[in-house]
Amino acid sequence: MELRDYLTILRRRWITVVVVTLATVAAAAALTLTMTPQYTATTRLFFGVQGGESVTDMAQGSTYTEKQMSSYAEVATSPLVLDRVIKDLNLDTTSGGLAGHVSATAPTGTVILEISATETDPKLAARIANSVSEQLTAVAGDLSPERPDGSEAVRATILAKAQVPGAPSAPSVKRNLALGLLLGLLLGMGVALLRHLLDTKVRSEQDVQALTDSAVLGIVPFDISTPNHPVAMHDDPLGARSEAMRRLRTNLQFVDVAEHAKSIVVTSSIPGEGKSTTTINLAVSLADAGQRVLLVDADLRRPSVAEYLGLEGRAGLTTVLIGRADLDDVVQPWQQSSLDILPAGQIPPNPSELLGSKAMQHLMEQLSQRYDMVLLDSPPLLPVTDAAILSKFAGGTLVVVGADRIHRPQLREALESLTTVDANVVGIVLNKIARRDTSAYVYDSSYAPEDEVTFHPAAAPPQRAQAAEPDALTAAWERQDQHI
Repeated sequence: MELRDYLTILRRRWITVVVVTLATVAAAAALTLTMTPQYTATTRLFFGVQGGESVTDMAQGSTYTEKQMSSYAEVATSPLVLDRVIKDLNLDTTSGGLAGHVSATAPTGTVILEISATETDPKLAARIANSVSEQLTAVAGDLSPERPDGSEAVRATILAKAQVPGAPSAPSVKRNLALGLLLGLLLGMGVALLRHLLDTKVRSEQDVQALTDSAVLGIVPFDISTPNHPVAMHDDPLGARSEAMRRLRTNLQFVDVAEHAKSIVVTSSIPGEGKSTTTINLAVSLADAGQRVLLVDADLRRPSVAEYLGLEGRAGLTTVLIGRADLDDVVQPWQQSSLDILPAGQIPPNPSELLGSKAMQHLMEQLSQRYDMVLLDSPPLLPVTDAAILSKFAGGTLVVVGADRIHRPQLREALESLTTVDANVVGIVLNKIARRDTSAYVYDSSYAPEDEVTFHPAAAPPQRAQAAEPDALTAAWERQDQHI
């Protein structure tokens, strides 16, 4: 993946990054508050050469002392000094235990030794630091070669005694929070990338294209109002979903559907992907373009078209297939438009057998002669075989994919089931995609000209086929079609 791909992943999963970061910072803050404050007291010693007959002797002695500073630092934390400190302060510890609280460092290029002691008691820290410096001063002379006169060649002098610290040296709240923030960001990005790698849901057009060569004909944004307003082409004709349907209609017209076949089965992989509302709105969109369209509710297990459109659904497809009614008796017009509806009728005990019967094949041939386009809303592919059976009688199959609702293995299995029966998959409709992922596709009603007629949910669709003189509403719809 390129850097842009990583940035896209982090942008989509920014909530994960923020949550992990805040959790890490909170953990760092809690850990800091539970830590016992530590106080550090520091004293400084100067190591100088005694006497010297010439400047050269003094320079050589100073160089010798500078090279020995690391050794003096080691001596400061050795039992030779710390045992004396324990005895001097009457401490209840060992030289090894005390060594963990004492440190000695010599800045490079100097003969100054800094001795620090860290304790939970600030006064004890100062006492230990001063005692270590005093004991080291006492033994420093014994560790260097004697001068010819028997005097000490190197002498340690205390430059400044340790003072009782007024503020704790640890824990550092600012430092810990900064480290927690940095660590949290790294962990958050890591978790986001890991979730992306482990996530098998279909979320984007790229996910679909990785599974099939079929073109993505439409990208429909998610709309929380869909359950209450399933017919977006009627309730919100200038909305994003309606424009997405017009784009789907246009793209569908350019697809070679089995030598210009007039029937399409609309299905999905699993329930809940929005195939029924997609079929309904596509049918309304085709009718708005002037075509004679028949919408058939071929979902004989959970029919919903009649309910969504507010029509009578007790008589319909099943009634015709079993010979109890003629087609003209059960087909219902919708809103005085060029769209007709054939409800499912009563739910039969054998939906698959009924849909695969000779009667269904004959009915499909009859419908294709009477209408410009026949859309069949069928059950999902994975639970039942109805859609695969219907695809043998139809000119093409349109698969609705619910973004963030179906996993890639499920979509792959569904498409393979269509391949098994040699179905002609005309394309994919990516439905319910997050609006942040449709910024390049969404049409905003604010882009419409100011003299455009405003539509209201209660407004009826234009009567294209019957109206002799188009009114303002019909003219507005025609201008909308020109945008596609």
